[in-house]
Amino acid sequence: MGERGNDGVQQPKRRTGTGSRQPPGGAGEASPAQRGAGDGADPFSEADFRCHKLQDSLLSSASGFSNYRGILNWCVVMLVLSNARLFLENLIKYGILVDPIQVISLFLKDPYSWPAPCLIIAANGFALVTLHVEKKLATGCLSERSGTVLHTFNLLMVLCFPALVVLAVTSVTPAGAIFALSVHTVLFLKLFSFRDVNKWCREKKSAKAARGHPASRPQKANGNAVPQEVTYPDNLSYKGLYYFLLAPTLCYELNFPRSPRIRKRFLLRRLFEMLFFLQLLVGLIQQWMVPTIQNSMKPFRDMDYSRIIERLLKLAVPNHLIWLIFFYWFFHSSLNFTAEILQFGDREFYRDWWHFYKPMMKKGASKCTAQVAVFLASAFFHEVSASLS
Repeated sequence: MGERGNDGVQQPKRRTGTGSRQPPGGAGEASPAQRGAGDGADPFSEADFRCHKLQDSLLSSASGFSNYRGILNWCVVMLVLSNARLFLENLIKYGILVDPIQVISLFLKDPYSWPAPCLIIAANGFALVTLHVEKKLATGCLSERSGTVLHTFNLLMVLCFPALVVLAVTSVTPAGAIFALSVHTVLFLKLFSFRDVNKWCREKKSAKAARGHPASRPQKANGNAVPQEVTYPDNLSYKGLYYFLLAPTLCYELNFPRSPRIRKRFLLRRLFEMLFFLQLLVGLIQQWMVPTIQNSMKPFRDMDYSRIIERLLKLAVPNHLIWLIFFYWFFHSSLNFTAEILQFGDREFYRDWWHFYKPMMKKGASKCTAQVAVFLASAFFHEVSASLS
């Protein structure tokens, strides 16, 4: 039944209960659209449903995206798979060619003639000459001009003497020649730095003496000297010289940073890495490089350029891998092992040899000229070790 209104017209009766239609949100609660219509604001604006905006693609330079680790991981996987295929192909074709005993013949052609070890032992003579010249200069028994002449002659002999021996003595093997020439090249750079730093110390000492400020040792209350760092000319000793010659650095200092103790676990890890990577290098050279080089001789004799390019590309993969392993073995494992034994604190072994570039800049050379000179000097020292052997 309906209800009668004031005008006498019967109105339909409103139904209540579970079957009645209710607005969203429950009975008596208006929907968001109704509320929005009531207060004049729409809570579901168009921006709430947008998922696109103005932006560049990830691989474009303007996007600013730089996290390409996924692509890098994919490249590593492809590199491992391709090298694994090449290594398996090499084993199937040549078999196992690794022979650790054969490595000894690379350094010793004649078991009764050891020219390369003799050259390394003879290098001590050049170091001792440098030390005694510096001692004479420190005491004033030798003039700066005479000391410069002696140092120049000694340093030239460091480079020329082993080169002449390698060219004259036929029993020197290529591996032994490279090792001996590399040792003398490092010795040249170390002795040059030793001479330069001591010269700067003499100049500084002379300048202080001229100003009337002689160097004095600090004293305790009871008159005993306070322990302090080594000063010039107390650094001119056999112990100081040979510590520098063995330390993994080319730049001399009177007082090197020292680590407080020798870490035995760290030392054992570096020793294991040295032995493992050395065997890995020998194995890769014997198993991968040597057969490829032997098979490359015929294309070079026949001047078959397409085959030559194919051989060079085939050599590129093991060549890069061997160089990477060598750099890790030498600059990380070996130098860290040496530094740990000597308690040498500075483990960043990749700094510049600052006795060439900076002195040229101080003398008025342009930056470009100094960079070209450094490049040519580096090329010269690399050729000394590689070409003469």
